[in-house]
Amino acid sequence: MKVLFATSEIAPLIKTGGLADVSGALPAALRAIGVDVRVLVPGYPAVMSHLAQINEVAAFRNLPGFPDSRLLAGEMDNGVPLLVLDCPVLYQREGGPYNAPQGHDWHDNLQRFGLLSKVGAILGSPGSPLDWQPDVVNCNDWQTGLTPAYLRFAQGAPSVMTIHNLAFQGIFPPSALHDLHLPASSFGIAGLEYYGNLSFLKGGLFYADHITTVSPSYAREIQHEPLGFGMQGLLANRQADLTGILNGIDTEEWNPARDKFIAKTYSAARMTGKAENKQALQAQMGLEQNPDIPLLGVVSRFTYQKGLDLLLEIAPGLMEMPVQLAMLGSGEPQMQQTARELAARYPGRIGVHVGFSEALSHLIEAGSDMFVMPSRFEPCGLNQFYSQRYGTPPIVHATGGLADSVIDCSAETLANGTASGFVFSGMFAGNLYTTIQRAVEVYREPRQWKALRKLCMGKDFSWETSAAAYRDVFEKVIQQRR
Repeated sequence: MKVLFATSEIAPLIKTGGLADVSGALPAALRAIGVDVRVLVPGYPAVMSHLAQINEVAAFRNLPGFPDSRLLAGEMDNGVPLLVLDCPVLYQREGGPYNAPQGHDWHDNLQRFGLLSKVGAILGSPGSPLDWQPDVVNCNDWQTGLTPAYLRFAQGAPSVMTIHNLAFQGIFPPSALHDLHLPASSFGIAGLEYYGNLSFLKGGLFYADHITTVSPSYAREIQHEPLGFGMQGLLANRQADLTGILNGIDTEEWNPARDKFIAKTYSAARMTGKAENKQALQAQMGLEQNPDIPLLGVVSRFTYQKGLDLLLEIAPGLMEMPVQLAMLGSGEPQMQQTARELAARYPGRIGVHVGFSEALSHLIEAGSDMFVMPSRFEPCGLNQFYSQRYGTPPIVHATGGLADSVIDCSAETLANGTASGFVFSGMFAGNLYTTIQRAVEVYREPRQWKALRKLCMGKDFSWETSAAAYRDVFEKVIQQRR
């Protein structure tokens, strides 16, 4: 089976969120079970600098509506083949993959991801310039959402559309239809039209042969308001073609026994290193050196979606419990400012690092006693996996992938060996507070806490099971077309 995996970012080369992690790990896991996967990604500076040898395999000249571009063949460090779309006028610039350094969207995102979608479809259609023809094209989020539409019009390979976050939809004015050289007949409710505008993601959800999301619960949630974000009718109508597959994680990168970023490696059998990581984290975040006080970690965007407003609201009460907070992230300016003010108000008790640090994110997972993740919605999430693997029980809201991957700790779940964290329902500050309080009570019972940490670290979050589920979906759509 041959699969073209089209994505706008891939770890570790270019990353803004979970999509990059999936793009970096899932193709490798698929190749490990015999699927011939090649990844199509834009030629951002970080991607181009990774290519040790430039091997041009195709050129795209005079594509209506798009500048000239070419396709380069390369390879990830893990052996996954890369197909890099080189178009300097669109991709070779400072800033992020979607935003300028000033924070606003790139003015030409329509062209940038229209071209990515178009090339993905060309590679999967009759007359492809490559001698390698995919049996199916797996598209990811809105940036490749038009690939299924282009494929349908070209009578190309079947496509699978994977939703990593339905909140981001790639919406442009109706004039985009002409700019993208799409047929007028495609602009309607049965097509690309979304409340009078054109939506890349709507195109993917409508024209793809199958739709996947990154957790079973999220697949159910997006068929209804509020998490359907206006697409719930279409998704409910396509329920038979919608599959939720829980993400895995890179268990080599996230392995406390071999983690190069942490102060001391450790394992479920030898946990002494975790105490040293707590001490190192307290020192780095300016927290009081106290091994007995519960330390809560946070690695998150400071946004309403992530529920950080609730944590900031209850922080003064948590200080009375008492606990320490180590927070890493960035996002909404007001939340960042509130976090900084709390750190100044409670020196030695709250530490805040605004920005991102890969090394610090690993140390927070290893050095914290608990990890707080109170997302209002979470298609899958990854940090709850990392936390369990590092023996740091997560505290999560019962939504999406969090509900699918964390089992609430109780006397019953501890006894039957399923407990892996603490779960609350209802996005209210009081519910989060009482759940943290409940976690601290278990922390104060050393025998129970030791048992919970070992249960967390015994969970299997590798990509093997998820990759097999994706392979089943690919086989299904291929058979349906025959």
